[in-house]
Amino acid sequence: AGAEVQAGDVLVRLNSQELTARVRQAEQALQAAIATRDQKKTDFDRASRVFETNALTAAEFDRHRTELSVAEAELVRAEQALKEATIVLSYATIAAPKAGRIVDRIAEPGDTATPGVPLLVLYDVQSLRLEAPVMEELAVTLKPRQQVKVRVDAIGREFDAEIDEIVPQADARSRSFLVKAKLPKLDGLYEGMFGRLLVRAGQRRHLIVPAEAVAEVGQLQFVQVEHPDGTLERRFVKTGRVHPGGRIEVLSGLSAGERGVLD
Repeated sequence: AGAEVQAGDVLVRLNSQELTARVRQAEQALQAAIATRDQKKTDFDRASRVFETNALTAAEFDRHRTELSVAEAELVRAEQALKEATIVLSYATIAAPKAGRIVDRIAEPGDTATPGVPLLVLYDVQSLRLEAPVMEELAVTLKPRQQVKVRVDAIGREFDAEIDEIVPQADARSRSFLVKAKLPKLDGLYEGMFGRLLVRAGQRRHLIVPAEAVAEVGQLQFVQVEHPDGTLERRFVKTGRVHPGGRIEVLSGLSAGERGVLD
């Protein structure tokens, strides 16, 4: 674990003595098939010359032709058997499909490899992506290769990402689509971290004031409003979301255009 590898580096070598023996047997069988085919080809050519002089019966000639066809078929079968054995032997050597870092080595020397059970985990920072369920009315507005915003709270950053795939099947229970966005390579960004996919849901108008204009008395909030004649009025308000830049949304109690006094 922790080793840096490049694409093509050998990661695991399985015990291949039995597979190697099968390859050698297939090679020997191929050599025997080639020798048999060559002998049958020679016999057939000789039979053809004799048959032209009417010194060989048609039945004997057909027998030589059949034996040549069988030998050629056996040669093809031996070639395919060697190819199959070679492919199986190649499975005994596991190479890195891409560059990355080994984050976990599950198998130890002497363990038995089992199909479907991982031997090690390779981490590739270039293949990180965020998978997020997006409600269907918003998912239909997204397209592959579209640029979106992603926020990762752990590193306190918001950055651009590219939609890589939209799974074309909705979840009936949540009425959402799974959207996959390709992430850039960033320091501190690791597999398994929590992130948010920011999808524009629309626009709305709202009234905001500087946060320092809102005073609190217990659970009550109010703003000092200046009238045109210079008098002040304490106006109780109801606030909502806090916006960037030290501003806060006012849901009720104020109207656009009124002047508030900063505390």
